[in-house]
Amino acid sequence: MCTYSFNCGTKTADANPMNLKLVFLLFFFLTTNLVFGQKEKAVTIKGFAPSYLGKTIRIGEIEDYLSKKESPLGSTTVGTDSTFQLSFFVKETQKIVLHADRNLTFFYVQPGAVYDIYLPEKDKYEPLRPNGSSIEVTFLDLDSTDINYRILQYQRWSDEFVGSYYYLKNAKPLEFSTKLDEFKTAVENYYHLSDTSNTGLTDPQKYFNTFVRFSVASLDNIQHAAQRNRYEKHDFYLKHAPVSYRNDAYMGYLNSFYERMIPRLSMETNNRVYLGLLKSSPTLIMKALGTEYTLINMRIREIVMIKSLSEEFYSKDFPQTNILTVLDSVANHSLFAANGILAKNMIDRLTELAPGGKAPDLVLTSDKGELITLSSLPKKHVYLHFYDPSSQKSTQELEPLKKLYETYKEDVTFLTIYPDKPYDAETSDKFIKTIPWTTCKTGESNSIWKNYKVATYPMYVLLDGYGYVVAAPALTPLPDGQYQTIDKTFFFIQKTNKEMKGK
Repeated sequence: MCTYSFNCGTKTADANPMNLKLVFLLFFFLTTNLVFGQKEKAVTIKGFAPSYLGKTIRIGEIEDYLSKKESPLGSTTVGTDSTFQLSFFVKETQKIVLHADRNLTFFYVQPGAVYDIYLPEKDKYEPLRPNGSSIEVTFLDLDSTDINYRILQYQRWSDEFVGSYYYLKNAKPLEFSTKLDEFKTAVENYYHLSDTSNTGLTDPQKYFNTFVRFSVASLDNIQHAAQRNRYEKHDFYLKHAPVSYRNDAYMGYLNSFYERMIPRLSMETNNRVYLGLLKSSPTLIMKALGTEYTLINMRIREIVMIKSLSEEFYSKDFPQTNILTVLDSVANHSLFAANGILAKNMIDRLTELAPGGKAPDLVLTSDKGELITLSSLPKKHVYLHFYDPSSQKSTQELEPLKKLYETYKEDVTFLTIYPDKPYDAETSDKFIKTIPWTTCKTGESNSIWKNYKVATYPMYVLLDGYGYVVAAPALTPLPDGQYQTIDKTFFFIQKTNKEMKGK
């Protein structure tokens, strides 16, 4: 009688049903990993960051270049010896974002690579930015075949061309056109870019060729005497090229080429798009867009529909609810999985801090030690004040802000959030301690800075009593370019409250 067996050390396991099941599961697990995980390889990033001792290093990837949504890949802490190291898995060559404390930089990674880098501190002459300042990473012993080496080499060549000949664009446009054509031809010949299918190339080669081709395409967008018309550019660059969702040069060109597409459409097509939107029908919108020659590619057409509707989201002529309904339909029923992700991420971006949308929750500790959340605040409008005591512009608005508080404090909750950094006693006593409402000194790791998109100081956000966004950013205590202040808004809030109370 024949039996199936496998050796485990010195023991032999008979082929009873349970053992056969285990063998099958083990075989399935191994082959599944070989089949589905063979393209996913580890990337290791290590290096020196003496300016960030004890600080967190985070790596993120850009999920898509329409919504700019970033998702985490890994994180680590800089040791006392200034070194750090972390590894994560990627399936393809792509751009990553590295956050060092509140600063950030980016570079490219290819599967299986190891990167040894140096992270500098923020340029002391660059102003403090709430979302972080840009820094330039330095590579140590970068291989000449690596994607970063090749991109930096091309960019140096491109920068030399622009530096040498861009001044001719207006002074001698025909000569500039000739030089640009010579440069494009030289690049295409040197890198063998004529095959847009990328057949037979490795993943890093595909990424690089696409990057260079569409970087050159962006130069072709410079207004000059012999430039191609829009249809020629479409046929030459986009018509036969595969959609490269993860390639920042490709997506940058596509975003630029289809910028503000709806106003460019013919009146008849524009009307058909609008009627399709009123019916919340992505099918009707896609059919209408299909009459535009540069949108003959169905995949690109759907991307442009997502992009165009997002651009019109804040237009008074386009109903936001219908736009979200169409995007939700694409997110769940698109023929292209990648476009479904684009639509889902775009919904998240449009509803994040959008007027009428639910405000991100906040968890803060006041300077008096009280826990502050949206649910803990009184059920009335909230005026969030993002403030930097060391900023002259911020401090100029304090006095008019205090006057508003005295007038509207019964109807509006004022809340000041300022960054956790050292302040001298004079600044603290003169500004922070004189604020009569709740103040919260908040660490840079708190998600409120990102969730509320604090890009500069001062910044204001107005919420209603139910935690929904009224305005972001909101008007300020001082007049803006149209001589408007938040005072008028507060006046109507106060008036409405009095009417509801029967006063």
